Amino acid sequence: MDKIRFLEPRADIVARREEIRTGLANVVPADCLVTDERELVPFETDAFTAYRRVPLAVVLPETTEQVAAVMKYCTDNGVPVVPRGAGTSLAGGAIPQEDAVVIGVSRMSCILEVDYENRTARVQAGVTNLRISDEVSADGFFYAPDPSSQLACTIGGNIGMNSGGAHCLKYGVTTNNLLGVTMVLQDGTVIELGGKALDAEGYDLLGLVCGSEGQLGIVTEATVRLIAKPEGARPVLFGFDSSEVAGACVADIIGAGIIPVAIEFMDKPAIDICEAFAHAGYPMDVEALLIVEVEGSEDEMDAMLSRIIAIARKHNVKRVRESQSAIEAAQIWKGRKSAFGATGRVADYICMDGTVPLGQLSHVLRETANIVEKYGLRVANVFHAGDGNMHPLILYNVNDPEEAEKAEAAGAEILKLCVDAGGCLTGEHGVGIEKRDLMLHQFTETDLNQQMAVRAAFDPGWLLNPSKVFPLDLDMRKAG
Repeated sequence: MDKIRFLEPRADIVARREEIRTGLANVVPADCLVTDERELVPFETDAFTAYRRVPLAVVLPETTEQVAAVMKYCTDNGVPVVPRGAGTSLAGGAIPQEDAVVIGVSRMSCILEVDYENRTARVQAGVTNLRISDEVSADGFFYAPDPSSQLACTIGGNIGMNSGGAHCLKYGVTTNNLLGVTMVLQDGTVIELGGKALDAEGYDLLGLVCGSEGQLGIVTEATVRLIAKPEGARPVLFGFDSSEVAGACVADIIGAGIIPVAIEFMDKPAIDICEAFAHAGYPMDVEALLIVEVEGSEDEMDAMLSRIIAIARKHNVKRVRESQSAIEAAQIWKGRKSAFGATGRVADYICMDGTVPLGQLSHVLRETANIVEKYGLRVANVFHAGDGNMHPLILYNVNDPEEAEKAEAAGAEILKLCVDAGGCLTGEHGVGIEKRDLMLHQFTETDLNQQMAVRAAFDPGWLLNPSKVFPLDLDMRKAG
């Protein structure tokens, strides 16, 4: 598992470890600084647990001003900085290095303002995704992006990776629901981008920041859109005899101009795993399952579902079951939302995140199965089918180095397959260190040099989230 390499820690910084820790103690309160070796261990990795590095120090600020002070100190002393939300990144986006200071935003957890007149909320970056919806639910509103980790993941992390979720088919991902940010630049300068308006003048720097994986600055506050709850919502289960047929059905639903609020896919291994955990009532005699949710008035939902069911019947759907109550609907979604955790009870896994055109779903599912079988491994597919965002879970034994190598190699082939099919390397997890060396399969070196030039405009010292996103050889060359 040494294919993903880290930069060697800079000897000059390691030699000044205690001096740097003392300097940090002078700019933030003592309870915001973590330097004890045992207390640093929880920050050595994120949800991409195959790789671990213990950071030099961790700072857990409570205000934008404290973040700015730490950023200025680190810049003045040439110390790399790794931004961190809740550490739920599945691509290694928050894994530190031994010469880096982690700035975690988990204590920045205040909802600063809810403005129903403008349908916005302003929150600190450490507020969890789900908490925003909980805050405004009683007043008939919600925050749309809903990644599976929304109970734990933070808005700051969502912005870094441009996270999505099951309902992004209708409501979009984070960038479609983000109106403004407060961000601290590398040198400690604090800037404001966007605001409550639906559009801002000038260059779309907000669009540049969303999905930049912490390489342009650290977001400390965000203004997000609030959406009125629909009149009603109804998930329906569709069971098919094969994954390929289910994939073709998805393409035909979207091709017919129908946009449900969500279309989620599970293959047989995923169905078995999720049903054993959640007891959601999934059909067990099918090879693939779609969860299609529609929303609106009863008449609107009936009309949309009749069209969707008609399309499914053309694909010889084996099972159709509409939820009959809010409790049953919640159970259906519990099974899907629990997929990653439920799989972790069965085996270790690597979760991929490629995106493909809908017309290529059947082809990519078939070839994914062939790739994983070639390596003698197993795969469970569960993903956002409506926008082609695939999440093959490659099952392996983390304690077997040979299996771990095979899982990583199979994952790389699957992601290349997604690109070759007209898709891309990531839909919502980001690049991190997981896909970094595959970037040259999607982009030319000229493309990447242009992207790195944009990063350098914000981070001339090349200190923010080092050794992420760009192939390491190019990254080292740019960093000098």
